Amino acid sequence: MAVSSTTSTASTTAASASAGARTQLAGNFDNFLTLLTTQLKNQSPTDPLDTNQMTAQLVQFSSVEQQIAMNKNLEQMVSLQQAAQLTAAAPMLGQRVEVEGDTLPLQDGSATLRLPAAGNARTARVAVLDSSGKTLREAQVTLGTEAQNWVWDGRDSEGKKLADGAYKVAVTGADASGGTAATSFTVIGTATAAERSNGVLQLRMGSASYGFDKVRSLSSGS
Repeated sequence: MAVSSTTSTASTTAASASAGARTQLAGNFDNFLTLLTTQLKNQSPTDPLDTNQMTAQLVQFSSVEQQIAMNKNLEQMVSLQQAAQLTAAAPMLGQRVEVEGDTLPLQDGSATLRLPAAGNARTARVAVLDSSGKTLREAQVTLGTEAQNWVWDGRDSEGKKLADGAYKVAVTGADASGGTAATSFTVIGTATAAERSNGVLQLRMGSASYGFDKVRSLSSGS
């Protein structure tokens, strides 16, 4: 179990762009001052440099410099906020977490799906698939008056034990007449890590990853 922060490609790119912009601005400003000084030295007494134009250019340089500095400060604030969120996620590790998603985490040979109470859908067809979309296991579940868990024992349709990992899951509801009916579901697993990847905070349950906005509930115990 771990709280980690992986290298953020987006943050690194933004920081590099900001640093490059500051370097370019400094170079352009130096060139501008050199040209301005040269022009002042060689200007014609009868046709002097327009001071209003010179002032406008200086103001423009100052404005761009302030915007770049502001962007740098915002980058630092976002980085600090994400670091704080990672630290705040530590108590979740080892807890049972319910999330929205179509990835089913098989942990220690077991995976749990949370199905809703019967509504328009009276039954649910659950299909567990591998990364290529091949169906590994199917089950027909009758929905009751309350939400219920469907537990997968990690075996395929031939009884072969599959390795722990992240599997795809699809749920199709059917009404009383057998017609298709919309139904929802969530997956339940044990939180094992929290990480920042490509600037996005992720909660991991074994090999499966979910955004923190997909978390629906927490409970202690296994």
